[in-house]
Amino acid sequence: MAITLEKFTKSDNKLLKKLYISAFPIEERCPYFIMMNREKRGKSEMLVARDKGEFIGFAYMVCDEKLAYIFYLAVEASKRGQGYGTKIIDALKEKYRGRRLFLAREQLDKSAENYEQRVNRHNFYLNCGFEDLPCCIKEGPVVYDVMGIGGNVTAEEYHSLIKDWAGILLKIVDMKIIEKQV
Repeated sequence: MAITLEKFTKSDNKLLKKLYISAFPIEERCPYFIMMNREKRGKSEMLVARDKGEFIGFAYMVCDEKLAYIFYLAVEASKRGQGYGTKIIDALKEKYRGRRLFLAREQLDKSAENYEQRVNRHNFYLNCGFEDLPCCIKEGPVVYDVMGIGGNVTAEEYHSLIKDWAGILLKIVDMKIIEKQV
């Protein structure tokens, strides 16, 4: 297994969009055209993960000099459970060395239909070296728990990062860090 992360090409677009739509519930998805517009404008990076040239998945990153936000990470359904997710995370840690790497993941809500999947995802990220951070991220109608490597992310840092990515969309979509409910 030799994972590479490469900037997406137009030929990847169908695979990317199909995986994106299948991997994330509608309430968690940013419109795909907006993501790709931000990527085209240099506000984000759409990275394709490959193993010996074969499409494995993707990571959609929003970054600045100090932070690297894993906005979306997905592995092809047929490739899950084979260590690819860990390899992609390892490649991201290397690529963004020196920056605080963080992500937003579903909260561990025991009443959620996919509670077991949420626990497994949390454990996966813990095993990859992430720690639970003392904050949540609200993006649109969804509140997520935050995990990171390298330290906490402040509300001001997140706002600056997201404001640069979202621009005027911030007037329409509520995106912010909030204190963790205890």
